[in-house]
Amino acid sequence: MSKYILEACVDSVQSALAAEKGGASRVELCSDLVIGGVSPSLPLFRQIRRHTGLKIRVLLRPRYGDYCYDDYEFEELREEVSMFREEGADGVVVGILNPDGSLNTDQLSKLKQEAGSMEIALHRAFDVCADPFLALEQAVDLGFDTILTSGQAPTAWEGRDLLKELQKKSRGRIEILAASGIGPEPIRELIPYTGISSYHMSGKVELESAMIFRKEGIGLGLSEDSDYKILRTDSQEIRTSVELLSQTFGA
Repeated sequence: MSKYILEACVDSVQSALAAEKGGASRVELCSDLVIGGVSPSLPLFRQIRRHTGLKIRVLLRPRYGDYCYDDYEFEELREEVSMFREEGADGVVVGILNPDGSLNTDQLSKLKQEAGSMEIALHRAFDVCADPFLALEQAVDLGFDTILTSGQAPTAWEGRDLLKELQKKSRGRIEILAASGIGPEPIRELIPYTGISSYHMSGKVELESAMIFRKEGIGLGLSEDSDYKILRTDSQEIRTSVELLSQTFGA
């Protein structure tokens, strides 16, 4: 078993193929990474399962925005956990908060039960919770495998002090997966400072759309310009990060 993890966050088959080519340990699969990621479609999951040999964790998030969900959204999440378990996903990535910023342990425990033997990770809802150390202990008690976090800061490097404390307090009971702004150089600096050996990155590059004709004056996405920009994982970014981790922690 590898002594490190490099998880690539992907929202397309092409990005998953690039992640595999770069040597990623696993992928977190989502849709619409440009808005932080929401639940992916079943056909997208099946395509990546068909065309790669990657371990796949599926991000489940019913919508953009906060992590306090109504009963309908929670039932949607529960059905998605069941659906991806039956499809053979290796894990799911979830997170739910109460209005006061604490983990909704009642709903999360139900998702953990629904997940069965799948791995289960707490996503970056953790980064906007009120008490990260209490949330760490609750995630451990719930039986979660991973906490995905930037240390409650815009980037992992900015959150390095909290990441260091979380890694220390986790005592090997749960994986601390450092996220946000991750690439070869941040990894190089974070390893000795935090002791963390698990990293999450998209390694994305911006590509031009294949469209030649471009209708001016109307935008159908986040902006008119964004309609003709495609974000894809760069295999070289993944490979460089993997090589750095391998040199530090061994295969």
